Amino acid sequence: MEFPVKTGAPGRQKTACAVVPIFEGKALTGPAREIDVVSGGLLKKLIRSGDASAEVGRCLMVPQLGGSGPSRALLVGCGKAGEFSAKRYKQALTAAAQTLKRAGIAEATSYLPAAAPQALGPYYIARLAVETTSGVFYQFDELKSRAAAKPKLAKLAIGLTDKAAVSEARRGITHGKAIAAGMSLAKDLGNRPPNVCTPSHLAQHARALAKRYKNLRAEVLDERDMKRLKMGALLSVTQGAREPARLIVLHYQGTSPKQAPVALCGKGVTFDTGGISLKPPPKMDEMKFDMCGAAGVLGVMAALGELQPAINVVAVVPACENMPSGEATRPGDIVRTMSGQTVEILNTDAEGRLILCDAMTYALQHKPRYLIDVATLTGACVIAIGNVYTGLFSDHDELAEALLAAGSRSLDPAWRLPVDEEYGDSLKSNFADFANAGSREGGASIAANFLSRFVEGTPWAHLDIAGVAWKANADKGATGRVVPLLTDFLLSL
Repeated sequence: MEFPVKTGAPGRQKTACAVVPIFEGKALTGPAREIDVVSGGLLKKLIRSGDASAEVGRCLMVPQLGGSGPSRALLVGCGKAGEFSAKRYKQALTAAAQTLKRAGIAEATSYLPAAAPQALGPYYIARLAVETTSGVFYQFDELKSRAAAKPKLAKLAIGLTDKAAVSEARRGITHGKAIAAGMSLAKDLGNRPPNVCTPSHLAQHARALAKRYKNLRAEVLDERDMKRLKMGALLSVTQGAREPARLIVLHYQGTSPKQAPVALCGKGVTFDTGGISLKPPPKMDEMKFDMCGAAGVLGVMAALGELQPAINVVAVVPACENMPSGEATRPGDIVRTMSGQTVEILNTDAEGRLILCDAMTYALQHKPRYLIDVATLTGACVIAIGNVYTGLFSDHDELAEALLAAGSRSLDPAWRLPVDEEYGDSLKSNFADFANAGSREGGASIAANFLSRFVEGTPWAHLDIAGVAWKANADKGATGRVVPLLTDFLLSL
């Protein structure tokens, strides 16, 4: 989809559909007032009659405006002007895109950006418009015998009234398209069934990214390599599966090799049965989404490939299945991690931390300035904060604040949770250095405490995306969440 910028008077712009913000109150302002004038006061009549509403997200398509400007208008409710926040702006963008998609319109001009909160600035105003619209038009039907018709909208112009904002808006559009593409990749990988999206499938996509973009280089380690590196924790998770594990490493070098990279580790369990500690059957199909941390990290690397920022990043993705079999790891087994620490496995369904700890130790070999892991790690995080925020755990205040700020700017929010040493008390073991599972109370923090034992003093953050990585029920599907947050964070560096 194309996203050009238009700065001309809204009432004189030729477009198949003008997307017009409507706020509470009788007086129309900005683009709505101008288009109302050229339509002979039609917009005011629709508002007074109650056909058009200023309720946030309410839309009304006006099929014929008359005059020489826009052919039709889509009136989008935005609530009270003084309460039009970034979050409401995104709600309005979403509602407008959904209506345009249903209407089958091929080209439109949106004036929602012209009315967006000025505190956002033209960069984020345009970037959010691109990301949100692209998200609404995403669809996954590659495995259906009859693919759905492709949405017709091919061009959505960003209507601005301030010509001085054009340069920053165009930068926002460029970044928004790259982030949206990264999110689409993450969604595609997450939505594919586990008999398609295997560890080898993830590895193939990593190699494809390295071929597509300059400054990206891929390495793929097999199980023999992992044995040589003494990754006993990662191998313990995969040993019950027929599908071979892969350790995927992507290097992005955008500046001098002397600059320490940021290391990203993404959990890639392409299907999680729980192993011997078998999960209950209801909704087990959703465990194909247990690799959304890996998918998100690959999506971020795709965005970096598009944008080529001056930063170095190394992505490490441990990819495997967690399956029960006669060769599977048992509760009570003890494994030695790559770090040399030993772990008593009390619950084979606490497997994400086992594959991540070896991946993190591997990432530390690159001497990163920051180490960030991303994982659908605990149901406890979902219980704690639901499906609105990513759970953020960190032993480093500066890094935590930077990630929180990136989440706020990108509307991909995170919430910081504790990872104090007391949460490690229930991980004590009589037989190993510590166990892989502890008490139910504070389970998300206990899991984070486990991971904190493998960072070796490097500034570290853990992002638990179990509540935000996918949607269930009628809207079932991967969300691509964490791609905007992490890309924004990396760009800010």
